[in-house]
Amino acid sequence: MEQFAKVERRNFIDDLVLKKLESLNLLPSANATDAEFLRRACLDTMGVLPTAAEVRQFLSDDSSEKRDRLIESLLKRREFVDYWTYLWSELLLVSSQKLQPSAMWAFHDWVHNNVAANIPWDVLVRQLVTAQGSNLQNGAANFFVLHDNPADLSENTSQAFLGMSINCAKCHNHPMEKWTNDQYYQMANLFARVRTKNGSADGERIVFAAAKGDLVQPLRGKAQKPAPLDGDVLSLDDPRDRREHLAKWLTSPQNPYFTRAIVNRVWANFFGPGLVENVDDLRATNPSSNEELLSRTAQFLAENHYDLKALMRLILQSSTYQRSSLALPENREDKRFYSHYYPKRLMAEVLLDALSQATGVPTEFKGYPKGWRAVQLPDSKVDSYFLASFGRADREKTCTCERTTEPSVTQVLHIFNGDSLNKKLGAKDNAIARLLSAKTTPEDRVEEAYLSVLARYPSKAERTKIEQMLADAGEKEPRLAVEDLYWH
Repeated sequence: MEQFAKVERRNFIDDLVLKKLESLNLLPSANATDAEFLRRACLDTMGVLPTAAEVRQFLSDDSSEKRDRLIESLLKRREFVDYWTYLWSELLLVSSQKLQPSAMWAFHDWVHNNVAANIPWDVLVRQLVTAQGSNLQNGAANFFVLHDNPADLSENTSQAFLGMSINCAKCHNHPMEKWTNDQYYQMANLFARVRTKNGSADGERIVFAAAKGDLVQPLRGKAQKPAPLDGDVLSLDDPRDRREHLAKWLTSPQNPYFTRAIVNRVWANFFGPGLVENVDDLRATNPSSNEELLSRTAQFLAENHYDLKALMRLILQSSTYQRSSLALPENREDKRFYSHYYPKRLMAEVLLDALSQATGVPTEFKGYPKGWRAVQLPDSKVDSYFLASFGRADREKTCTCERTTEPSVTQVLHIFNGDSLNKKLGAKDNAIARLLSAKTTPEDRVEEAYLSVLARYPSKAERTKIEQMLADAGEKEPRLAVEDLYWH
């Protein structure tokens, strides 16, 4: 169709999305505005709002390459490292619930250092599943301290790195799914020789592979020969560390699940819905919304040696990602083919950080330095009514279902009556106080609020309405008027 031929295409993501949209006769929405793209890219890439100064600079730039330059700058920011460290720590269940504080910090720092160094995803995963030694010196070894039996290790490895649940096969062959009870215990037996013992330091555990030991399959009363899912079988008397065999299969570009799973997780971070929805459910009976696109993107990641920044850059540069969230009458009902950008709620930690940034009042977390953002916290076991109310994951199981995004009455009441926002708005030395002390005009106050919160200039109608509200407040209650402006 002529309408689709005119749509901008920047890479193969656009080609394959438009191919699917044309087959469904779904017209794509227009390109997002610069302001919309800036705010979206900052939040999706590093979980931080752009500052008012950054918005002014970006919107005043007339260069055609400014979006690409922005993307490169975001991928180099320290906030990018904090944000993705937080996401991968959640996936790996980094928490002091089962780990001593020193061990929890070691695990968190291992993730953080890998993200900061942009270690390829296959290398990171290989290091994790073969980790040994002190869990304080090698933070990755905490993966085996957290999961203290072969079945849990097998299930969590499959969930985290293959995007699939195999726990139903623990008891029986599932009539509708691929994995059998035999395969479940073959996979679990790969971890049967992992052992831990106490180290000399507080909270220290030493992880090592024993020479003997197998997991008995209850239905058969004997051990299955160890093997990855659909992978080569090892003999029971093979003396090698079985995890090396697993890691080789797991991270292979020929593995039909590994690359697709991480592509789907990264895709969902930027677009909302994954190509397979949800991201923990990559089973045969739950097909992708665009199989050709998922396969091609997985191929791209493998060809780029599992460089996640390369994948993120590809996504961010695509016209598909840069599409407006304003739906057309023709695509209003589309929820999974990416004809327009789907608005999504910020995760609890990013939302709290955004409130802190916009008001200029950092949230204080007991036991952590003043000024730390929520996405810098290494542990989910941090007392915060806001984070608990807005769906923070407990990091007790490897599943995105732990994080809730549905609105609730508790959230509404906390925003209206709770301490989180009200105390920030009323703080003596917040952004509002600094705005007033600078003797700014009502016009300046409206503009600063919009730029720092919404990353755009107010429309003419918005500006007129709010400036009138501020003028009506006069000199008697200027502070309350500006607080109301930020509130709304």
